Amino acid sequence: MSYEESYIEGRNAVMEALRSGRPIDKLYILDGCHDGPVSSIRREAKKRDAIIKFVEKEFLDRMSSTGRHQGVIAVAAAYEYAEVEDILKKAEDKGEEPFIFLLDNIEDPHNLGAIIRTANLCGAHGVIIPKNRAVGLTATVARTSAGALNYTPVARVTNLARTIEELKDKGLWFVCADMGGEVMYDQNLTGPIGLIIGAEAEGVSRLVKEKCDYIASIPMRGDIDSLNASVAAGVLAYEIVRQRLKKV
Repeated sequence: MSYEESYIEGRNAVMEALRSGRPIDKLYILDGCHDGPVSSIRREAKKRDAIIKFVEKEFLDRMSSTGRHQGVIAVAAAYEYAEVEDILKKAEDKGEEPFIFLLDNIEDPHNLGAIIRTANLCGAHGVIIPKNRAVGLTATVARTSAGALNYTPVARVTNLARTIEELKDKGLWFVCADMGGEVMYDQNLTGPIGLIIGAEAEGVSRLVKEKCDYIASIPMRGDIDSLNASVAAGVLAYEIVRQRLKKV
């Protein structure tokens, strides 16, 4: 289900949005504000697993378009999030081995949108993103995905490393992109697989990398040593597609 991404300002409006079940990516609250209504909003937000950030008044004033935020602004998602089980069910319904993208701290909405587009085009069954230190399903993400968000489920999880462990129990194995890995052409990338892509600056985090079964590198022949995250995702994803087609 799609929504119009927006900032929701004011205590009553934010509480109504939370109680309605509308997906909220982040909730910004004035630092030091702990009165009754704000405490109720915080409790409701925790029930919904919304990310809560405490900020200065100047931050809220810059975000606000009305000037009447009352110390609370929520950022509503543009699309509804799926569950991890929805992604696995999609693979099962198609009679295919799961192929899932997992994104570690991708904060650029254009990168996320482009990766979702690639995931759809290469036949992946869904995308998993973390709740913290990552962009959510904003309107920019939706536009950049060129419609792919209507067909590709995106799940948001609290702990990416724990989710990898749970998916391993379901038979998936994992490969991450990293310059220090074995060249991707020399690896067997068939079977039920999760492809992990990290942020451009930091790459895949240490804890997530430790959960990977393989580390794959993309051959570089130029004068610089890194690819845009969405480009790297596309290159590796289509090597997975090539090997899957070869296996059939």
